[in-house]
Amino acid sequence: MATNKSVQTQSWQNRGRSSAAKPFVIAIGVCVLLTVCFVFSGPSEPVLCAEVELDSRLNPNDAPLASLVRLPGIGIVRAAAIVAYRRHFREEQSNRAAFETIDDLQKVKGIGPKTVENISEWLKFEPRISRFNTD
Repeated sequence: MATNKSVQTQSWQNRGRSSAAKPFVIAIGVCVLLTVCFVFSGPSEPVLCAEVELDSRLNPNDAPLASLVRLPGIGIVRAAAIVAYRRHFREEQSNRAAFETIDDLQKVKGIGPKTVENISEWLKFEPRISRFNTD
């Protein structure tokens, strides 16, 4: 009779384990079903990745620091040097723009011919200075 009790106890423990696994299996099944629904309910037309285009070129004479940082090869230090140079230039010569050509950027410490070559396609030079600039 002792063996019947041990067999009953073991079968009861096994039932407890299998019943605990049922909610887990159901939850996994629901997750798989939802995943399949989301995959097949996507847009009917393919979504094309849009190329990011620059709306306009930057004028280094009035571009804010945040815009200058986005130029290739220009980090925060070089962008800050550009802003500092043009501020100093404006204090000395308020009737001219600090940068009239691409080569004028080489006057800024840390900017050489290679950097100028890399950023030239992203810049425009206008002799006028914005009166509403908020360096």
